[in-house]
Amino acid sequence: MQMIPGHERDEYWFREGCYITEWSNSSADPELSVARARVKPGRTTRWHRLDAITERYVILEGRGRAEVDGQARDVQPGDVVVIAPGLPQRITNTGNADLVFLAVCTPRFEPSAYSEIPELETTE
Repeated sequence: MQMIPGHERDEYWFREGCYITEWSNSSADPELSVARARVKPGRTTRWHRLDAITERYVILEGRGRAEVDGQARDVQPGDVVVIAPGLPQRITNTGNADLVFLAVCTPRFEPSAYSEIPELETTE
């Protein structure tokens, strides 16, 4: 059995525009990663995509608007947004408190799969 102690997790700023705490992301468990993401009120993450990784946003706290491949949906606690590999995505915190969600990736998240989409940033 493998167990990752909670006290060994540190939150860090990710260039996407949110704070990340890696809950589980290890080569010992390559099929899945779980991270806690936190977006400040009024902030929007950068347009990006993940190659060869399906990502799910499991909304835990706050309110937001998820945009995936040209579709936008309001999200709240309990909602799950499923994002197929390679699709443009971002999320906006539309509330007054932090938007907190789990980013669950299969297979696990690796930085080499992440790419920003600057051309979408300039069309707004």
